[in-house]
Amino acid sequence: MNINLLKYPASAALALLGVLAADACTSMVVSGRASASGRPMLWKHRDTSQEANFVERSAATDSTFAYVALYNAGDSTLAEAWTGMNSRGFAIMNTASYNLAPDTAVYKDCEGKVMAAALQRCTTVDDFERLLSDMKRPRGVQANFGVIDAHGGAAYFEVADDSMVRFDADDDPHGCLIRTNYSMSGEPDGGYGYIRYDNAAHILSDAICNGTLTPELFTEGASRSFYHSVLGRDVARDNCSWTVDQDFIPRYTSTAAIVIEGICSEDDARRAVMWTAIGYPPCAVVQPVTVDSVPQGLRPTLPGFRSPDCDEALTRKAQAFPLVRGNGRHYINLDYVRACSAECSRKSLENYRRFRKP
Repeated sequence: MNINLLKYPASAALALLGVLAADACTSMVVSGRASASGRPMLWKHRDTSQEANFVERSAATDSTFAYVALYNAGDSTLAEAWTGMNSRGFAIMNTASYNLAPDTAVYKDCEGKVMAAALQRCTTVDDFERLLSDMKRPRGVQANFGVIDAHGGAAYFEVADDSMVRFDADDDPHGCLIRTNYSMSGEPDGGYGYIRYDNAAHILSDAICNGTLTPELFTEGASRSFYHSVLGRDVARDNCSWTVDQDFIPRYTSTAAIVIEGICSEDDARRAVMWTAIGYPPCAVVQPVTVDSVPQGLRPTLPGFRSPDCDEALTRKAQAFPLVRGNGRHYINLDYVRACSAECSRKSLENYRRFRKP
């Protein structure tokens, strides 16, 4: 699963190091056999130029399922879902892919609308494949969609305007798959996120090999880690007070870390949990979301249709990136981040314990 950056041409490696993509998510699809609980999972560490987001619930209608999802601040009509799960045990997320279509694509950025439609209508991974197959061309998407269901399905779909390739997690020797911002079926050496891919594979390697992945390993481990696969170390564990914000999983553009812990039977669909750290993940507290219940602090308020908890995390983020002149935003105050992340992680683990308490 680990990708060695050294096998890529020097020019491609330098290009990857020099680019800070706004939509630069890191993600994983986990089948039931790869998780400690036997339940499938989705992890999405979200990066986007839309700094603020919120979580909200949509009730069932005569033609749609109830569901909860993450939205950009200001999306008062809940038009574009960016990670979510529904009352049938189906869940979905995505990462942008930059090697499936040329940058000149005119019709694009429809991923959020596709995911909202999927949450409304899909029960299984196969349902989602049919939804994609039935879409008009061009689809207006260039993405890796990760999906799980209550029937053992767990897969990525690498999707562009006129193409689609499915990768099932159970076909992987370890039962899980990682995607960042390139697609395995796309142009070789194209796209971004090769270093972040290696970061995630390294941080989670023991649990991947042992089939013991848990939500905490993602939210309290990978999404708070400043391990860098090229440097070969976690700079937050060094004695340095500052570092350059380049190719870590958490970065200036990180806005949420979410793990959807699915279920193994549709009868248990209400047991699915969307563990949500909203705002800059190293400075955010994880809270449990279910199809029936969204913590008030994650929900949108007026004015602006923003989440209070996200705004609090963004206030803490400003102290992690206190330099505002010139290229200041590219420098992280590690002394502050270490202390803040440790305190937020302590509160997050307490939320995990409280929610799971019999």
